[in-house]
Amino acid sequence: MQELINNTISTAGILVTLGLLFLIGLAAHETGKRTNIPRVTLLLLLGAIASPNALDIVPHQLQNWFPVVSQIALCMVGFLLGEQFIYRTLSKSGKIVWLITAFESVAASIFVFLLLYLLSAPIILALLLAGIAPASAPAATMDVVKESHLKGLLPGTLLKVVAIDDAFGIFLFALCLAAAEFISGSPGLYLGFFKAIWEILGAILIGCAIGWPMAKLTGRLSSGEPTLIEALGFVLLNGGLAQLSGASYLLSSIVLGAVVANFARHHTRPFHAIEGISTPLLIIFFFMAGFQFDISAFSLIGYIGGAYIISRSAGKILGGYFGAQIAGADKIIQNHIGWCLLPQAGVALGLALMAAERHPEYASQLLSLLVGTTIIFELFGPVLTRMALIKAAKANKAE
Repeated sequence: MQELINNTISTAGILVTLGLLFLIGLAAHETGKRTNIPRVTLLLLLGAIASPNALDIVPHQLQNWFPVVSQIALCMVGFLLGEQFIYRTLSKSGKIVWLITAFESVAASIFVFLLLYLLSAPIILALLLAGIAPASAPAATMDVVKESHLKGLLPGTLLKVVAIDDAFGIFLFALCLAAAEFISGSPGLYLGFFKAIWEILGAILIGCAIGWPMAKLTGRLSSGEPTLIEALGFVLLNGGLAQLSGASYLLSSIVLGAVVANFARHHTRPFHAIEGISTPLLIIFFFMAGFQFDISAFSLIGYIGGAYIISRSAGKILGGYFGAQIAGADKIIQNHIGWCLLPQAGVALGLALMAAERHPEYASQLLSLLVGTTIIFELFGPVLTRMALIKAAKANKAE
């Protein structure tokens, strides 16, 4: 009987917490509309306050859900980002998107390596951090764009850039990891490189394989609940198969969305269906991400962490500017795109774990540094993204 009572109390606590979370998400959304603070940042802060390092008020059973909720949310985010890659619109801005992504990714990587090398950081550590630097935070960026309700050249270009940003990042990470293993004389020189390449190629293959039947089925059923079940089934199947095979489930979800957007008869239906259920999951995702923040990680950043923050930011901002300029993009994109690319989150930590596995001698320093810098980029990056979008919208109106 006592066990039954404890289980009832535990279940009630989870239900109360989830109800409060959704209401907090609504309050954060309304607050964000009246200030320059995005919902993402507010939810991260609230999650940090509720964490075991502060008030510790979230049931432990709910905490165990975070990995699953995180993966489901990112699969949906990837699928929604894939809609940006409709051929007829990409053919107009494709060169701009690819050049911006290439320049800001490479610049972030080079700037981080050079500054850390000049500061006499171990060359292996400098290479590993340079490989992680290009990774961004698609979920946070998309949420800021969606919450702002701003339209125009910059939001559209930004969503396309962050959709392929991590593919560039994974490739650059593979090169940096291979260079680090060559310098250290590791026998697994090619293992990390080919593993990272498979993350990209495998994601493309799986996304296309699942996307083609999804595109053919979409539109043959009536809109509403059947479309939601159909879309959710394909998105989760795709993400699960990608993860099982060792491919990037985020990139595979983007490819899935792109295939459906280009080949489905009524491609808007599944995107509207997924968008409708992604918001509550994203609220839990960002809150629980903040819940994992540990304020003590700030003390572990050190001068290397400070140099990483400065050099990565400079690379993203300047690389985005020059990439847009060379591509002949609008002045508004040139001046603001780099400031929108600063958020960094889960993909970077995933790459850090991979790097730590290959170079255990730097594992502790690498992971503690990335956790601390991720807190800074996740808290302040979305704020800068929103400010840049608002400035761009004002400049667009003035023109």
